Amino acid sequence: MDKTALITGAAHRIGAQIVRTLHAAGYRVAVHYNTSRVQAEKLSAELNAQRPASAIAIPGDLTTSDFASKLVAVVSGKWGRLDVLINNAALYQPSDPDSADCAQWDTIIATNLRAPYLLSTAALPWLRRSTGVIINLTDIYALRPQFGYAAYCASKAGLVGLTKAMALDLAPQVRVNGIAPGPILWATDDNPKHRAAVIEKTPLGRLGTTTDIAAAVRYLADAPYVTGQILEVDGGRSIVI
Repeated sequence: MDKTALITGAAHRIGAQIVRTLHAAGYRVAVHYNTSRVQAEKLSAELNAQRPASAIAIPGDLTTSDFASKLVAVVSGKWGRLDVLINNAALYQPSDPDSADCAQWDTIIATNLRAPYLLSTAALPWLRRSTGVIINLTDIYALRPQFGYAAYCASKAGLVGLTKAMALDLAPQVRVNGIAPGPILWATDDNPKHRAAVIEKTPLGRLGTTTDIAAAVRYLADAPYVTGQILEVDGGRSIVI
């Protein structure tokens, strides 16, 4: 296989597992990162040791207006094609409407919504050529808001809307889908009582794994009759919140 995938925010956590899963399936992978240089370069080196010239680490700030086109140019320049774009990078921060912070709002929207749009449009010529796919990482809280995270939830709700609108606009050449993860990785400051409560209210009775999300990405990457869909990978959590 000579297919190529670009994954944003791919140095660690969910992004890194997506990279490993697609690489194991034969994809060449572009590992985008912003500040996690050591992790991204280590991951790229690991994959290149398995299969030479199959991975590249690319740094950059997705909120910079002209970076999307530069990122796509690096990937297409190296491998001459782009088949899968995965908009995984995101900023997850609490926000308080009582002390509205426009700067924080702008940063969250720029990272979680504007960047996927700009990158998707920059990648279009290559994705049309390969009849490729865009996969956006949304959130189960996009349409079922989480208390204290208004800006984040708004950005992810916008990404759901963008996913469906672009699926309509870009068919039949390019498919566009989303994945809405549920509880996958705990925050470092999360308390045991909260963790137990979340698992208790998750029908499958466990925390999800990065592998669960990566498997969903793998499915959507090769699902030729699926577009405009948001796949909730959450252990059933979304049906009880």
